[in-house]
Amino acid sequence: MHSTQLCDVLRSPPLWDYALALYQRPGVADACLQLQDTAGADVCELLWRCWLDHHALVPTDEAHNALDEVRAWQAEVTQPIRHLRRMLKPRARHEQDMATLRNHLKEAELLAERETLRQLQVISETPHAVRQRRADDTSLSTLLAHCLTTHASAQEAALATLTTQHTAHHP
Repeated sequence: MHSTQLCDVLRSPPLWDYALALYQRPGVADACLQLQDTAGADVCELLWRCWLDHHALVPTDEAHNALDEVRAWQAEVTQPIRHLRRMLKPRARHEQDMATLRNHLKEAELLAERETLRQLQVISETPHAVRQRRADDTSLSTLLAHCLTTHASAQEAALATLTTQHTAHHP
């Protein structure tokens, strides 16, 4: 596929729109958050891999090499914002100023995640970063499992929810 054609394909739907729609499907948000909290998964990377699979694409080594920068963004920007937001949750229940601050942090976290997804889309549109999926490629569920820093049977149900809803999802 020519790179111009690939960019056109990847913009229908763009990653952000796809991620929002998939995340809203039954059980997906809970599954993603469980994988994030119990297995160290990056939700944006999980959604990115589902989006690529939706387009019958897989990342190449070039894309995997480019992920270091995205992962650094997540570690240095998104995760600290998320930590602060979560830390304020108990106080926000009883203090209006803390609730307001927490809401601002929630908005900032969403903007940081949107930037992550933008970076992942840019990587995907880079020549040689993705290729057509082949019959002998690793399954999506296995690719998603590789995104986990720890993998136990407890995560299997969450991975199954994500792959099932991805398969049923047609934006």
